[in-house]
Amino acid sequence: MSLGAHLLEFRKRLMLSAAGLLVGMIVAFIVTDPIIAFISEPINRVAEESDQLVALTFNSVTAPFDLRMRMAFSLGLFLSAPIWMWQIWAFIMPGLTRKEIKYTLGFLGAALPLFFAGCYVGTLIVPHIIELMATFTPEGAQNLYTAKEYYDFVFKMMLVIGVAFVLPVFLVALNFAGILSGKAILKGWRVAVLIATTFAALATPAADVVSMLMLAGMLVVLYFAAAGLTLLLDKRRRKNKIAAGLDPDLPAA
Repeated sequence: MSLGAHLLEFRKRLMLSAAGLLVGMIVAFIVTDPIIAFISEPINRVAEESDQLVALTFNSVTAPFDLRMRMAFSLGLFLSAPIWMWQIWAFIMPGLTRKEIKYTLGFLGAALPLFFAGCYVGTLIVPHIIELMATFTPEGAQNLYTAKEYYDFVFKMMLVIGVAFVLPVFLVALNFAGILSGKAILKGWRVAVLIATTFAALATPAADVVSMLMLAGMLVVLYFAAAGLTLLLDKRRRKNKIAAGLDPDLPAA
């Protein structure tokens, strides 16, 4: 294809992705009420268990609508993911070999469930964080959470934990590319445990040790699972080289 044909194809894929996002935003906008009720549940629990005034507040006339639009955009991205991801895939697929296509599909098939699993773990951790932080409010003070900042906090926590769950997939990808061996990945387990613990400590309140240990434990398990898989892949490559009469210690060309 010529450069002009590539640009036309890119514009077509971009327009289809934008249309899918728009439909996803419309659907998400319709269901914002139950989502707002869901993320507000920790606030309601804190209000019931304390004598303080705890509420979700809107600090401008347009704030309620702005919140729904922000939610519609972020949730619309999730809902329309099959559409815009397929458009990206359809644009780059003609330039990939059959082997690269198989690997890419495998990585996507592993990364997407892990990302959504991480987001789900985020929904379990965030309420504990909110309830714990509310206990530090001085007597006589009030917890009035601005809707925009509260939603950003919940969304970013889910996003960060979701991305953290996907990181082991990148380790496997680096192994496939011949950049990291399984032994090298396993050798760095001390650093990995330290990073997982530090990340969990930063992502959860210092006083919420249980949530921190749960998150750190999940990340460490995923790391060792990735290390174990890369060791098996290295062993398989070694056997294939020996069967082909090649030196198994030489890197792939």
